[in-house]
Amino acid sequence: MTDSTDDKTRARDSRPRIVVLGSLNMDMVLRVPHMPVAGETLLGRDLRHVPGGKGGNQAVSCARQGAQVCLLSCVGRDAYGEQLLASLQGDGIDVSHVMQASDAATGVAVISVDDAGQNQIVVLAGANQWLSVPEDLLESLLRDAQFVVLQFETPLAEVEKTLRIARKVGCRVALNPSPMQAFPQAWWSGIDVLVVNETEASALSRLAVGTPQQAAVAARQLLANGIARVVVTLGANGAVVCDADGTRWHEAVQVQAVDSTAAGDTFLGALTVRLAQGAPLDDATQWAMRAAAICVTRAGAQPSIPHAAEVEQLTSATRWSRI
Repeated sequence: MTDSTDDKTRARDSRPRIVVLGSLNMDMVLRVPHMPVAGETLLGRDLRHVPGGKGGNQAVSCARQGAQVCLLSCVGRDAYGEQLLASLQGDGIDVSHVMQASDAATGVAVISVDDAGQNQIVVLAGANQWLSVPEDLLESLLRDAQFVVLQFETPLAEVEKTLRIARKVGCRVALNPSPMQAFPQAWWSGIDVLVVNETEASALSRLAVGTPQQAAVAARQLLANGIARVVVTLGANGAVVCDADGTRWHEAVQVQAVDSTAAGDTFLGALTVRLAQGAPLDDATQWAMRAAAICVTRAGAQPSIPHAAEVEQLTSATRWSRI
């Protein structure tokens, strides 16, 4: 019996295969001089509509770092949904399994970005909350993937189902629990790599996380819960990684930040692709930090995510040490 055309094409393509289950939003990005305090009225400088959503951002990051990407998500049958899908297809992402809800609008995110490059985000889930992937489809896709990437802008029931099936078929899981929500202890042992920022690390460990030393303590506690690898991102303070070989601190790449939107998603996608390609955790972290550093020098979510060739050109290696 001969292989099908799809099987032959897949055999010729050596890129890692990654499934992303996550959100799609149209980002409404508002530039402001500073974040308003309660009762304050500000004059904004600019309003743009930019493709976003954590699932979409992570899928784009994985694709631009050289992976074959299949996205599982849900949009409305509206103009925003059509624009998001067209943008993703432009990056070569398989959107054939993205659902279209007839009775819900595509998700949106209202993002304020100040002159320091920091942001505040309010998300309206819209169609994202109706995402439901059939188990047989999910099993088929994960069986053929090196990683599945997850976050929490979709129903937790879908995340739990994906974790269960990934364990069954031997697909590794990369999870960013954002926006932060409590999740069952039973999930921990099914996570290959957990990527959290200081706020998420603190919420999960119930420890203060503001310095690399504090992040190291929190990471070791999270690792003890059964996760294989933990990465705590600390912005300008770098990142702390923890696995069976111990805990290490990676110094940040120094850049002038313009907009931190999608930096975490860029980091997660780049890290996952490098791990899928067989890189050690420290090497993958260095690569992901460079990708995120490029991202924050640009405005917007998906337009700011770099390609692998750009990351390769940023050769400024940073120090790392055991902690």
